[in-house]
Amino acid sequence: MALSTEQIIARVESLRYRAVERDARAGNVLSVRQGKISQVYPDFFPEGVDTNVVANFIDIVAKDLSEVMAPLPAINCSSANQISDRSRKFADNRTRIASNYFNHSDLQVHMYTGADHYITYGFVPFIIELDEDAKLPCIRIENPRMSYPEFDRYGRCIAFAKVYSLTLGEIVSQFPEYEVQLLGQSGFKQDINTLVEIVRYYDKDQSIVYVPSRQNLVLSRANNPIGKMMVVVAKRPTIDNEMRGQFDDVMGIQLLRNRFAMLAMEAAEKSVQSPIVLPQDVQELPLGGDAVIRTSNPAGVRRVELTLPQGAFTEQQLLNQELRVGARYPEGRTGNIDASIVTGQGVQALMGAFDTQVKSAQAIFATALRDVIRICFEVDETVYDETKTIRGVDAGSPYALEYKPSKDIKNDYSADVRYGMLAGLNPAQGLIFMLQALGGKLISKDMAMRELPFNVNVSQEQEKIEVEDMRNALIASLQAYTQAIPQMAIQGQDPSQIVTKIASVIKSRQKGQAIEDAIEEIFAPVQQVPPAGAPQVEQPSPAPSAPVGGPTQQGVAPQQMAAPQQQPSIQSLLSSLTSGGQANASVRTIRRG
Repeated sequence: MALSTEQIIARVESLRYRAVERDARAGNVLSVRQGKISQVYPDFFPEGVDTNVVANFIDIVAKDLSEVMAPLPAINCSSANQISDRSRKFADNRTRIASNYFNHSDLQVHMYTGADHYITYGFVPFIIELDEDAKLPCIRIENPRMSYPEFDRYGRCIAFAKVYSLTLGEIVSQFPEYEVQLLGQSGFKQDINTLVEIVRYYDKDQSIVYVPSRQNLVLSRANNPIGKMMVVVAKRPTIDNEMRGQFDDVMGIQLLRNRFAMLAMEAAEKSVQSPIVLPQDVQELPLGGDAVIRTSNPAGVRRVELTLPQGAFTEQQLLNQELRVGARYPEGRTGNIDASIVTGQGVQALMGAFDTQVKSAQAIFATALRDVIRICFEVDETVYDETKTIRGVDAGSPYALEYKPSKDIKNDYSADVRYGMLAGLNPAQGLIFMLQALGGKLISKDMAMRELPFNVNVSQEQEKIEVEDMRNALIASLQAYTQAIPQMAIQGQDPSQIVTKIASVIKSRQKGQAIEDAIEEIFAPVQQVPPAGAPQVEQPSPAPSAPVGGPTQQGVAPQQMAAPQQQPSIQSLLSSLTSGGQANASVRTIRRG
């Protein structure tokens, strides 16, 4: 049963009351990232200083981490029967439809902001909305600040509220039908730049927009078209179910680094401007570059020395180390590595915390995006069940697909969204691990392709690989066929027929004809037509004057002739990891006679 407006308002107020501390932490982190750390700790800044005097470490870490986490996972919609061509085509179409949801929403671009929100605030909401112009569901990433999700005991989002702060003029322009209720009797004579809060609320039954400061005036209300929650929230793991950002506990260390930098600047300034000590016989103090001081004790003319304790610099290094540990940001990420660390294994140990963060975040994103795709499938089939044409690029090849949700989705909302088993590994280690698993026959090529960290149409790619292998086999056979020319010339035979056919194949390829079509046309068997009225006599097959495949070489069968030397495939690369954790690849060529 749908909640009434009064029940919704009470629910939102309860959610806001429970999230007071989280809102305060989020506001402080936002101020620090904006460089307004003095607004968070005003007592630690002297008058006239209201910004950072050191690098904004928290903002740097958040941007770097978000750029690594942001790439989208691969989507594969498999069917129960992958052997049938019809089932595979159905799965491929659903995969392209799901990828189109991401492309239509520009999700790859918005994921950089979404990953930043996830790190900074501890969660990121994905909202599925209806795009009436394109007749497609649209995925929107909401700002977690002033957002209030509610979860059931299974961790599923059952309600979501977002508070926006807009000027009065913006609200009136978006909802002109409520101009009188919003402006009141003063009309446009009042300050329309005044910020006013509006609340948007979602649940499985409806979505509603209202203005609390205007007696909870309802601006918009819409029923949920699928009867399910259309908001998916990806949240960081916590120990107390309280969503926390990664930098909630390190803002104080950032403040102390800033404070130490200001004290060091103050000490340097006082050292330059310290008092001058003069002997008693000096009556005047000339200033300037060419000033002359007359005294019988020139060694007594000096400035008062202000010595800085060495412990201050040690403490500053400790603060830098504590900030990196608290933010889980390794020093090797910025290239600043201690000289005592000389092995690759040590570097990998330093980068371990960074890699685990990326892997865990991408696992959470994959789960959330899987639920997002399921909702998009259901919205597309329920609301926009009409024929549509989508275009995109699949495995480097452009395509155009015309589909109807009721036919091409057909109540199958499942999707496999994965970053692959290489998540958290650097590219060199990931490639070597994949090759070793394939060489040891631990996984199939189909699984290896589905686990790649980018989107691949597995069925289409396997078809292309098979065609390439068969074309290479045709070319190898043609090259072996040309090896008979020298022997035929030595034995006095006429090789012109072979030369003519090879030249015809080359000319057909230069004209753009496919290699298989050219060979099929040129090497087609020639059928001899007997003259009319001649009796048809079965002719015995003459014994070949030379072995099939060309003449032999010193009695060696053609099967034993050396095949043309080919480049070693990637599977013949002996790949390994050094003791330092670095990728190592070598090539070994084996010739068998």
